[in-house]
Amino acid sequence: MILALILGATIHVSPAGDDANPGTADRPLRTFVAAQRAKAAEVLFHAGTYYLPETIALTAADSGRVFASAPGERVILSGGSKLDLGWEPRKDGIMQAATPPGLTIDQLFVNGQRQMMARYPNYSPGVRPYGGYAADAFGTERAARWSDPAGGFIHAMHRAHWGGYHYRITGKSEKGEITHEGGWQNNRQMGMHKEHRFVESILEELDAPGEWFHSAKTGALYYFPPEDVDLKAATVEVVRLRHLVEFNGTREKPVRNVTLRGLVFRHAARTFMDTREPLLRSDWTIYRGGAVLFNGAEDCALADCDFDQLGGNAIFVSGYNRRIRVVGCDIHDTGASAVAFVGDPEAVRNPLFEYGQRQSYSKIDRTPGPKTENYPADCLVEDCLIHRMGVVEKQATGVELSMAMGVTIRHCSIYDASRAGINVSEGTFGGHVIEFCDVFDTVLETGDHGSFNSWGRDRFWGLKDAPAAEMPRLALLDVVKPNIIRNSRWRCDHGWDVDLDDGSSNYEIYNNVFLRGGLKLREGFHRRVWNNIAVNDSLHPHVWYENSGDEVTRNIWMGAYRPAVMKIAKWGREVDRNLFATTDADRTKFAANGCDANSLVGDPQFVDAARGDFRVRDGSPALKLGFVNFPMDQFGVRSPRLRAIARAPVIPALQSGATESRTTKSVWLGATVKDIQGEEYSAFGTVKEDGGIHLLDVPAGSAPATAGLRAGDLIQGVNGKPVRTSGELMAAMKAAGDKPATITFIRNQAKQQTTLTP
Repeated sequence: MILALILGATIHVSPAGDDANPGTADRPLRTFVAAQRAKAAEVLFHAGTYYLPETIALTAADSGRVFASAPGERVILSGGSKLDLGWEPRKDGIMQAATPPGLTIDQLFVNGQRQMMARYPNYSPGVRPYGGYAADAFGTERAARWSDPAGGFIHAMHRAHWGGYHYRITGKSEKGEITHEGGWQNNRQMGMHKEHRFVESILEELDAPGEWFHSAKTGALYYFPPEDVDLKAATVEVVRLRHLVEFNGTREKPVRNVTLRGLVFRHAARTFMDTREPLLRSDWTIYRGGAVLFNGAEDCALADCDFDQLGGNAIFVSGYNRRIRVVGCDIHDTGASAVAFVGDPEAVRNPLFEYGQRQSYSKIDRTPGPKTENYPADCLVEDCLIHRMGVVEKQATGVELSMAMGVTIRHCSIYDASRAGINVSEGTFGGHVIEFCDVFDTVLETGDHGSFNSWGRDRFWGLKDAPAAEMPRLALLDVVKPNIIRNSRWRCDHGWDVDLDDGSSNYEIYNNVFLRGGLKLREGFHRRVWNNIAVNDSLHPHVWYENSGDEVTRNIWMGAYRPAVMKIAKWGREVDRNLFATTDADRTKFAANGCDANSLVGDPQFVDAARGDFRVRDGSPALKLGFVNFPMDQFGVRSPRLRAIARAPVIPALQSGATESRTTKSVWLGATVKDIQGEEYSAFGTVKEDGGIHLLDVPAGSAPATAGLRAGDLIQGVNGKPVRTSGELMAAMKAAGDKPATITFIRNQAKQQTTLTP
């Protein structure tokens, strides 16, 4: 039957319908494709699961349409298939069944819950990272147990915990060693961590309830059902599609005004082996796709949708898009990121891709702003609950911004993240507004990061031969509009609450509560920080430029600043008129750097700190400095549906005393040195387990100076042997005697070597 419905009608769809029906409420269609073909302005889906045989492609011809669930009905769009299987016992509680020929299974769902691939070591809730790890995960002794491991996977943390790596096992060598391919998922290549690794999809490791294994060769599916699962009555589903819905338009012919409302997106395949496109000098590589992919869309929206246990990114906004709205959504248990806005590198002037790449002042294009319009702009993520992201890929986040402009993130609750809650990959092109958000329990499986993280490795960063006086102007070539972080609450127990890393510039940060890790500002320009509260912590200035122009005023700090590698005489344009809630020694500690001559010390007189109300009472000394109270009850999601299920952060008890730990300085061959600890690891781009000895002062004529070492270097090795502390350095040099010694050190986050003669 040929459908002849006019635009403006409402089409009804039901899993019990028939595509030969006219699409009325009593005679609905059955499939999404048939409803799309009908060209009605509104499509209402009725309760049930719609297994998509292929990705839904929305084009400019679909402009102006709404695809929604019928009021009060739960509608699931699935990129998988339901299996009807005949289960038989195998051994030791394991069941087996034959699957259809040619089936490849990426994920297995039983009664709506994702099950665990057979893995070693077994999954253990609460163990981080990975729910369990083992140094011998794919060692020869372990691999000797495996008859045919090809097709299995290795997952390993980055050596410095800056995300992770993934590998596909290709077999075993004649020596019994595992062979594999992969490892391109991180843009800061340092190799996999020695201990934090595990393997999955290995038949011989199927030994725990909830685990499964599928043999692509034989078609056999093996499953160890938990005690509460009755396989005779269970719904068993597998995953096929990577993308469920794509908006496929262009700048010249965009998809316009299409809304998807009230839908549940489930069963999208994992994509970690295709996460390989590098972002600009960041730590990231990406897979440019998601369960819902926007490419060439304008004024389109995802409203009140759920994104449930997806294998990769949930929502990816790629290239040219304008005014995309993600509103009222619950996005949880994603394999990678929840929402990503990523433009085209060709829209960037002088793009560089690897951390160590540099270019010259004389050769760069000094035209401000983007080169093309092929990037997302003026988009919105509002009133969204985003939790448990980065289940598979650890370089993942709640909202990712890269080569985009003017994205607003408002009233979102973001927590239980493997890495950052919100990540800004570089300065291109700014104009983002983050407000009224509640971001906490982040950086749970990684390190050296924050609940908010940004980089600013733009044209100016590391630029060769650039006149120092020109740097403030050059810093604004890419971040052409200021980024604003305001009226939000942040907590990171494994890093900084807000971490503005390498070169992050042009930020306005005000009316924020930092609950645990404080605020870090590293080597950028034009940062204005005012009217914030750092509970039990403070400002962390790292490696500032002499003429940064930073302003830090009217904040409440609970302790002394915690600097790292601050080699400049005066810090910023103004660091003053702040309230310190500890001692006057904390206020005056950096007076020599031009800080806090007009700041005060005293009790902030919070209204109810135990309950998270950090407004100050009348008479607080903070008010004398110009501090202004801001609301403490507007963080996070607002809709009743999401507020009913959203968590809030734990409010810490107030602590007294300064927050900075002291380290002892010592003298080595005439140079002043000290061991590094805490946040200083980030400043040098190293990790705690590697340690290091920071050269604070290297007098001319001393042996270290003659060898080419200088203040700010970090020594990590002598004659090929690691040295983590000044004591180990002294011992290693004593062992070398009067012979020349090879010194390994870090300068500008890069390892170098020199020869030192005592």
